[in-house]
Amino acid sequence: MDLPGLLQLYRDTLLDDVIPFWTRHALDADGAINSCITDDGRVVSRDRWSWSQWRAVWVFSRLYNGMEHRPEWLDIARGIYRFQIAHGPLANGHWPLLVDGEGRITRGYESIYADGFAIYALVELWRATGERAVLDLAMDTFQGSEHALHGDEPLPAWPYPIPSDRLNHGISMLFSLAYHELAEATGDSTVRGAARSHHRRVMEAFLRPDRGLVFEWLTVDGREVEPPDRTVVLPGHAIESMWFQIHLARSAGDLATIDRAVRAIRRHLEIGWDSAYGGLFLAVDAEGGREPAWPFHDSKLWWPHVEALYATLLAYECCREDWCLQWHERIREYSYGHYPVKAHGEWTQKLDRQGRPFTTVVALPVKDPFHLPRALICCTEVLDRLTT
Repeated sequence: MDLPGLLQLYRDTLLDDVIPFWTRHALDADGAINSCITDDGRVVSRDRWSWSQWRAVWVFSRLYNGMEHRPEWLDIARGIYRFQIAHGPLANGHWPLLVDGEGRITRGYESIYADGFAIYALVELWRATGERAVLDLAMDTFQGSEHALHGDEPLPAWPYPIPSDRLNHGISMLFSLAYHELAEATGDSTVRGAARSHHRRVMEAFLRPDRGLVFEWLTVDGREVEPPDRTVVLPGHAIESMWFQIHLARSAGDLATIDRAVRAIRRHLEIGWDSAYGGLFLAVDAEGGREPAWPFHDSKLWWPHVEALYATLLAYECCREDWCLQWHERIREYSYGHYPVKAHGEWTQKLDRQGRPFTTVVALPVKDPFHLPRALICCTEVLDRLTT
């Protein structure tokens, strides 16, 4: 495989297509980013979902930190950050889910995922600025999220509510990485312990040792739940989670866990690929005997594919086995053949099983400035290492 050519492709896609789409169409005069936006850049609402705002802070901070010290990228990250802190956090230390275009809170603490993305973004912004107040805010958010994660109250996790008798993979997946990044920045032993706790839960509970698959739901004591939820597997989510866990395991020098995560990436590519039409299913049934208990299960969303682009390159860096590059090329061909909106630069986000675009809201009603640019940034970083 032409790794230098791949590096150039992903760099060009990121810097010539994707980022210019957002800087041309989405930046608001008040500093926020408009993510309720169409593929051609038309803003349909100035509603500000906290997920999207914090994710964009991470992207533009990481561009500045990892690609090039362009002042305009840091200015964008700072502007979104200032908008966020002007309209949050809430009195309990959590972040509102949604504010309108004037910054009025319309939905409050309804999703702890907003806190996780805030921590993740604040750490990356701190790396760009060195401002102690940014890191302090990340620590404050950590305290609030830890209180919620270990409290007696139901955990708000919109758009996927968590029943009181369940554990959800997405929680430990996100907070393993967000807490890890915060621990790397602060050296705080409590934060590091919390990151490792979520890391272990992903690798020792949600990744079922007898199946090699990541289940989305477990009971609160770590057992499999009853069908049909019991056998729901989200291949893209599992692949994304595994590259998170490789990052954590690398920092600890844990080669055995890296190997398990690499094997799990391959397993989910194999079980998730649609042999009839190509692309990765959003959800599959682990046992193959029933329709997966997940909305839009046979859709082909952009984000599992871009996460797989990075995960396969990272897996190759870890194990140097040919299957990694073979799968990478299969994913790349499908992705570049289906998602880019060439006239405008970004990628369309939702296809049906046959590869036809649809507009129904799947999770948030946004065109999110995160999965694609983050994957392209991470791909260029690993390819820089592989080609040096």
